[in-house]
Amino acid sequence: MLCSNRLELAHMDAPSIEEASELLNRARTVAERAYAPYSNFRVGAIAVTDSGEQFEGANVENAAYPTGLCAEASATGAAITSGARRIPVMAVISLDAVGVVPCGQCRQRMVEFGVEWIVLESEDEPEIVTLQDLLPRSFEYWE
Repeated sequence: MLCSNRLELAHMDAPSIEEASELLNRARTVAERAYAPYSNFRVGAIAVTDSGEQFEGANVENAAYPTGLCAEASATGAAITSGARRIPVMAVISLDAVGVVPCGQCRQRMVEFGVEWIVLESEDEPEIVTLQDLLPRSFEYWE
């Protein structure tokens, strides 16, 4: 259930279609604030922590291309700096293309913080995929 910027998932189940739609709507609003003067490719993301808190992120470009920041990295950074250490759900959307998926670097970053479910836009209704589907055989932290 989405309320007061919190998503309460039972036992870290996948978000429902309704919850996924709410997350994508919020990510779409965030994408409107992206800074993308070079690519004109605006992306928004919502990171949902294991406590249900939601954190926004938008892509931020720079003339020195490698120093840009993906929306997913921005949302992850906001969650981590608030004290979160686990982000089971990430929603990602672009205003400029349908069906955008996180880049490889962001997928690996998501592994680090326990993302299980990724909510993506599709033609009809939200698509909910596992990170394992997008990044099999990822690098994992070993203690």
